[in-house]
Amino acid sequence: SFPGGRRDSADGDAVATALRETREELGVAVAATSVWGQLRTLPDRHGMTVAPVVANLGPLEALTLNPNPDEVEEVFTLPLAHLLHEENQGYTHFRTASGYGYTLPVFLNGPHKVWGLTAIITELTLELLVPGRY
Repeated sequence: SFPGGRRDSADGDAVATALRETREELGVAVAATSVWGQLRTLPDRHGMTVAPVVANLGPLEALTLNPNPDEVEEVFTLPLAHLLHEENQGYTHFRTASGYGYTLPVFLNGPHKVWGLTAIITELTLELLVPGRY
C-alpha cells in the first residue's frame, strides 16, 4: 500500500498529512512543491475517508529510502511501463455474504500483487497520467 495514516491535529490538510506520513514511513522528505495534486476521496473498508495525494519524487535512483520497520515490511516499485502492459493488469471479483458482488483492479508483479484500495488509487493515477493508454 501507499504511505498513509490519520491526520494529526498539526497537519493543515490532506497534503500535509501525506507528506508527513511519507517521511515517517519511508524516510523520504517530499517538498510541497513536488505535489501534483489530490485525487478524489475514497472510502476504505472501515468507513474512513482516504484522500490520495500524487507527487513527483524524481528519479527512483536518486531516492534514499529508510523504511520504518514498525510500519513497513517491504518496499517495491513498479515502472509505469510495467503497469501499462495488459498481462500485468487484471480484476478480482468479490462477493459478500449478502450476495452483493463487486470488482476491483489488480496489478501483478512477480510475487507481489497490488490490489484493494492501493490498486484503485493506482488505476485512478494511470487514468490521469496516461489517458487513452490505460
